Amino acid sequence: MATENKNLSFYNPEDIPDANRLRFGLVVSEWNADITESLCQGAHSTLLNCGAKEAHITRWNVPGSFELIYGCKRMIAKGSVDVIIAIGSIIRGETAHFDYVCSATAQGIKDLNVISEIPVIFCVLTDDNLQQAKDRSGGKHGNKGTEAAVAAIKMAVLGK
Repeated sequence: MATENKNLSFYNPEDIPDANRLRFGLVVSEWNADITESLCQGAHSTLLNCGAKEAHITRWNVPGSFELIYGCKRMIAKGSVDVIIAIGSIIRGETAHFDYVCSATAQGIKDLNVISEIPVIFCVLTDDNLQQAKDRSGGKHGNKGTEAAVAAIKMAVLGK
């Protein structure tokens, strides 16, 4: 397991580029809202901690993780952000639906990164159960939203 014995929230702000002039988009799935809200809060607070301005953070909600792709695509088309964080949570159920949604969401976000000049950060938890999602959205493994925000800053600067 990639996150075993790791806390995703540990970072040194001095090692992160200044986010003061960057514009961020957060596209957040409403499905599994307890998890995605925690991920969003982790990302949002990390961006602010690294110098981002509140006015430079735009949030859009979409119904589920599958819809993150379209939400990110529309945000890219507006041209008002330097980087987007796609935030979702997909928890395995009893059918193959989990596999299809995970695969399509990952592929769609990958495709956006290939065709666009605006990076899209994959902050979509794909867990076997609710406890794993909680552990990675503010629990014992920290908050994947924090990690995504750090990646977003680094990728936005890379594109400048």
